[in-house]
Formats: sequence, C-alpha cells, structure tokens
Amino acid sequence: MVPQFDIEALRTMIVGTDLGSFARAALHLGRSQSAVSMQLKRLEEQAGHALFHRRGRGLAPTEAGDTLLTYARRIVAMHDEAAMALGASVAPPTIRLGLPQDFFEDVMPSALATFSQKRPNVHVAVRAGRNYALEDEVKSGRLDLALAFAGMDRPRNGELLATMPMLWFSKDEDSEPLRDVSGTLPLVLFDHPCLFRQAALRSLDEADIRWRLSLTTPSLPGVWAALRFGLGVTVRTAHGVPPGIRRLDNCLPALPPLELRMLKQDHLPEAAQDLAHILKATIENPGVAGQLPTR
Repeated sequence: MVPQFDIEALRTMIVGTDLGSFARAALHLGRSQSAVSMQLKRLEEQAGHALFHRRGRGLAPTEAGDTLLTYARRIVAMHDEAAMALGASVAPPTIRLGLPQDFFEDVMPSALATFSQKRPNVHVAVRAGRNYALEDEVKSGRLDLALAFAGMDRPRNGELLATMPMLWFSKDEDSEPLRDVSGTLPLVLFDHPCLFRQAALRSLDEADIRWRLSLTTPSLPGVWAALRFGLGVTVRTAHGVPPGIRRLDNCLPALPPLELRMLKQDHLPEAAQDLAHILKATIENPGVAGQLPTR
C-alpha cells in the first residue's frame, strides 16, 4: 500500500531536525514529548523504514530519514501554500525571541518592522526576561534567540554585539540630595538576581558607602517611575533612558562595563537566522540603537 504520511508528523520531523532536538520541537510546537515520539513512530510505520538513530542524547536521521526529510519540506510547504490559497487558516511559523526590557522602545520595534517586510507570514513571540533566565531558556530550547547582558567577570556565551558601561542615574534635579536624612543612599533596583543590582551593591560596599533598598521591582518602567518621584538612585546603561532622569558622574563609585550578547540555538530555521541578522544590524546602527558602543 502507498504510505499516507501525516502532515503534522512531517512538520514535527522538520522542526525537530532544524532545532537539533525533538524535546525542543515539542516545546516549540506546544506538544508533549510523548506525543512527538508517537508521531515519529507513526512516520516510521508508514515509511516502513527506521528514520532516526540514536546519536549521543539525541536522534539523527538515517539515510531513509534524510530522503523523507527532503520530501517532507516540499510536502509541508505545498500543503501550507495550498491552504493559504484557499483561504484556510494556517498557523504561521513562530520564532521565540527574548530581550531585556531596555530594548523594547527602539531595537525591538525597528528590527521587527524590518523583519516583517522580509518574512510577512512569520509570527514572532517576544518575551521580556532577566539575563540569567534568557540564557537558560535558549539552552533549554524555550527560546530560539535572545539578546542578553553578560558580566565581564564570568564565562560568556553567544556573540558579542556591544560593550556598554554601567552608570548611576537619579531624578533630573540638580538640587535633589542623593542621600536621605540618615546619610544613607536609597536604591531603586531590580529584585534579585540582577547583574545591575549585584554591581551596584558590590561597588558601594567596596567604597564603604551606606545604602538601603528603597524600592525593588522586576519592571524597568517601574524603576524609572520611582526615580522620577525621587525615591532613590539606580544603575543601568545609557541606552533607553527616558526624560526626567539624569546621569550621575563622579559622585558615586565607578562601575564595570557589561557586554551585550546574542544567544541562539545551534540549529536555527532560516527565518530565525534572518531575524538574528536583522537584530545585529539594528544594534550596530547608531541611528536606531542610540549609539551603542560596539565591539
């Protein structure tokens, strides 16, 4: 009998091969790993051949698997094209992107506007996150790519895009005192863990400056709002600083620089590779990215 290949199983085969892991494919497609395993088993039954063999912790295509994969790409592409031509609803491919909140106002919209012109039928799911969480989510396959800050004093992964100094900021009023009535420096910071928070507290302790946490929050807009109301000082880069905030020079301890790095999966689909290139070009464009100091 002629095999009747399951379209969604073929789609899973493509995604799993492109991502280099069927566990990642399960996350990407919103399915359980057992469901993905059943799809692959069904494909092998339909093909009458073993399609994958064990390689380390993952699966690699056999010769028959490579042959079917070539046809699978064509079959799925034509299937989706036919469905769209008939007005059927086809779930668009999804790229999962992680970013620090610092880049939501300029880098993200500029890059996605360019990307949507090149790939109009691709859905981008954007997630704001902490640096440690973004790196973990790329490693685990929950994100395809991410921009993340990295400290200079620890192992760093991904591609270096820019080196950015950390700076002190406060309310934009020269007459506003930095310390409260007890002589303690009030701080407005992200809650733990945070590279900026760690650098601020370390530098103040080394300089023997008394400090207290005035406000902690996971929201960058919340940090800026607290500064505008005079609740304390904070540490960020110079990128994306809103009106009403001033940079503090020479009145508090110097801080180390951070690196901005791009983290991505080892096996990115072509659309995700396009987005990575566009993000990099946006970061390196001073007209859009606010003159980030590049490598």
